[in-house]
Amino acid sequence: MTKRTGADALAGGGDGGTVVGVGDGWESDDGGGGACRPEDGGGKGGVVAAFGQTLKTLRLREGLDRAEFGSRIGYSAATVASFEQGRRIPSPRTIERADEALRAGGLLCVWKEEVERAQYPVFFQGMATLEKEAIELLAYDTLVVKGLLQTEEYMRAVLAMRRPPLDQETTEQRVTARLARQDIFDRTPSPLLSFVMDESVLRRPYGGTDVLRGQLEHLLLAGQRRNVEIQLMPVGAEDNAGVNGPFTVVTRKDGKRFVYAEAQGIGSLQTDPEQATLAHARYGIIRSQALSPRESLEIIEGVLGSL
Repeated sequence: MTKRTGADALAGGGDGGTVVGVGDGWESDDGGGGACRPEDGGGKGGVVAAFGQTLKTLRLREGLDRAEFGSRIGYSAATVASFEQGRRIPSPRTIERADEALRAGGLLCVWKEEVERAQYPVFFQGMATLEKEAIELLAYDTLVVKGLLQTEEYMRAVLAMRRPPLDQETTEQRVTARLARQDIFDRTPSPLLSFVMDESVLRRPYGGTDVLRGQLEHLLLAGQRRNVEIQLMPVGAEDNAGVNGPFTVVTRKDGKRFVYAEAQGIGSLQTDPEQATLAHARYGIIRSQALSPRESLEIIEGVLGSL
């Protein structure tokens, strides 16, 4: 088996390898919240540092101090310093506002794609790219709501439970990255999105009742989208083909499929067509064993009403 890293493994179209990253988790947060260390090629790498230096140069050219510039783009002087020093990654929208505020003429905007990709550790960059190219995404989860479906408050609650604790800047960076990925719901043409989660996830009050209430309301709204199906695996199910844990299957426009999974700080992106086909089939079995989307939304409504 060939082990490669990041998007390089996708360049060959998925020809039988597994991209394995050892960090502290990223997507699911049942085992972690994301590895963005220099050795992982994450947010503190050369791309972000170079962008920060460019941002600072343009700010000084305009004769603005950090506080004044920050007020124009909606951030504090301390946050601007974090952007310039490569300690925090700005969102694509923030880069656009900065470009406009500094009259950069698009000089900062050309960095958007690379800076956005740098939000993720190398082993997740391939998956992040696939999400943007997906025509179908299937996800099975057992301990937390899928990152793509999480509210900001739920994200923060889950990240706050990390041990050892995350610092504030790292938390903000990971929340920003996860929210950015949720653009998948608004893409045109819309990808087909299917989520199956264990019913017990609905009853885990991470962050408190108010956070859970907001998350359940969000699930109900997401489940009403025409391209989204949310199903629950009932706690009383006697058969469950997903006993080996959570995983995600992504299908690209060219028909190639990939499987992503995380457990205990290890993320793997499987590019072997045979394994991807088997995972896709396994997900189909899981869906057949789960409650229907209508039944699932009714249960979500019931749990919400009981809070």
